[in-house]
Amino acid sequence: MSDMEAIVRRACLRLPEVSERLSHGTPTWFVRGKKSFATVWPDGHHQDDFPHLWCAAPPGSAAELIAEDPRTYFRPPYVGHRGWVGVRLDTGIGAAELAEVIEDGYRAVAPRALLARLAGPQSPAS
Repeated sequence: MSDMEAIVRRACLRLPEVSERLSHGTPTWFVRGKKSFATVWPDGHHQDDFPHLWCAAPPGSAAELIAEDPRTYFRPPYVGHRGWVGVRLDTGIGAAELAEVIEDGYRAVAPRALLARLAGPQSPAS
């Protein structure tokens, strides 16, 4: 397992009710065992022969990331039309930025009850 794959795994598994299993032969992370939000391709996939992550993203976020840094972010096949973003893992992306993209992907698919757990206790003023 590469260092970047380990970083992806840690970032995913720290989120509430996330599980990991192989899907299409590669590690994929699911919310409550049902909805996938991240898939890592350590050796690449089809024409994208570099290590990368496919990750769910909030509406409009993928296009923004790709426009800001097309060297790192790309529109992945099969899921890009659903707003997912591809993240190259060989461009020097930092662990904190990668974890942020993963958490945003989780937030895009997780139910409200889990998002509340992620946010922590609400202040009385909320």
